[in-house]
Amino acid sequence: MKCKIFQINIKPNTINERGIPKVEVDNVFVSQTGVHGDFNNFRTNKKKNDINMAVLLLDKKVIDDLNNEGWPVSPGDLGENITTAGLNQNELYPGNKIKIGNAIIEISFICEPCSTLSILPYIGSEKIKIFIKTLVQRRGWYAKVLVPGQIRKNDLISIID
Repeated sequence: MKCKIFQINIKPNTINERGIPKVEVDNVFVSQTGVHGDFNNFRTNKKKNDINMAVLLLDKKVIDDLNNEGWPVSPGDLGENITTAGLNQNELYPGNKIKIGNAIIEISFICEPCSTLSILPYIGSEKIKIFIKTLVQRRGWYAKVLVPGQIRKNDLISIID
């Protein structure tokens, strides 16, 4: 199976709202500052727009696995900007360079689950601790953008280094 973009997700900056769940868009421009049209309070304010956190990738298999475990997760719920199809997260490591559309990104580090996920209606404060434990090593990978570009739903994804 070829790797491709299953879904692109953004969350516009809305007063008194967090960065999740994100909503689907068909295409977007990515640059060193992130995914245009997407706001992430943690990345923007706490991490001072760390370029190593410009994009968050998560494969749909993780979402499918979570659904099979009883968690009704949808693409965009976990904060990922790009929901991939066929990209084995267990084979990624920091430094991997990946071509998506006409952009090139580089894997930075794994995304750790956080308590912000409690705002998802099926999690809440009652289930957040167990959900965080469930997501360890499964929430996706942050990446920096090496070559800015437009990405579209169904664009092919290839690891180039």
